[in-house]
Formats: sequence, C-alpha cells, structure tokens
Amino acid sequence: MKALVFTFLFLLIAANEAKVFKRCELASLLKRNAMDDYTGYPLGNWICMAYHESRYNTQAIGPPNRDGSRDYGIFQINSRYWCNNNEGPTANGCNKPCSEFLKDDITDDIVCARRIVQDPQGMDAW
Repeated sequence: MKALVFTFLFLLIAANEAKVFKRCELASLLKRNAMDDYTGYPLGNWICMAYHESRYNTQAIGPPNRDGSRDYGIFQINSRYWCNNNEGPTANGCNKPCSEFLKDDITDDIVCARRIVQDPQGMDAW
C-alpha cells in the first residue's frame, strides 16, 4: 500500500513539473515551426530571447510589472497586451488565456510570438 501511495505522489509531482528545454532542443522545435528568419529575425534571436526571458522554462511566470500585468511561459507573453489572466485589463491580442502559455506544448506560444513580432515594435516588444 505504501508503494502505491508513493508511486501516486511521484506521478502527481512529475506531472506538475515544468518543461525546461535544452537550447538545441528548442532551436530544433522553432526551426521546424519556421521561426528561423521569421519577419527577419534569425533563429539565434529567438533562442536568446527565450533564454533571457524564461531560461527555456515553459512554466515561468514573471513578477508583476509596473502596470500590474504579468509575463507567462517560455517567451514571457504579457497579460496586458497578449493574453488574459483574469487579473486586470487586457487587449488579449493572441486571444488566449495566459495559462495556455504555461504548458509543455509551446505551439500556442509560437503562434502568439509570431503575432507579437508582426507589430511595429518587432522583437523590441520583449
């Protein structure tokens, strides 16, 4: 019985752990998703940004910004402009709840990052 309880607790804890990508693993995934040279930004820019924003951690949540918004996920997508965290005003430009950017599958994060970088600020949004 103790073994069963221990196994259950281990699986519960493991299921809640964040996916932290390795640099080459993330680069390969971004390349497969056509992010290399997307709107003129080479793959290295995306990798560098993800490292400095989240250390490649899919469940990273930044501290509150001056306006009360927060940043979510591997690309630290901002709740004021790009996602809805139900904690304040939002433009929700990517039409997603911020919790979607905390999952191991970063497909939604990539789609939103593509949307963000199309704005006049480009990568300066980060």
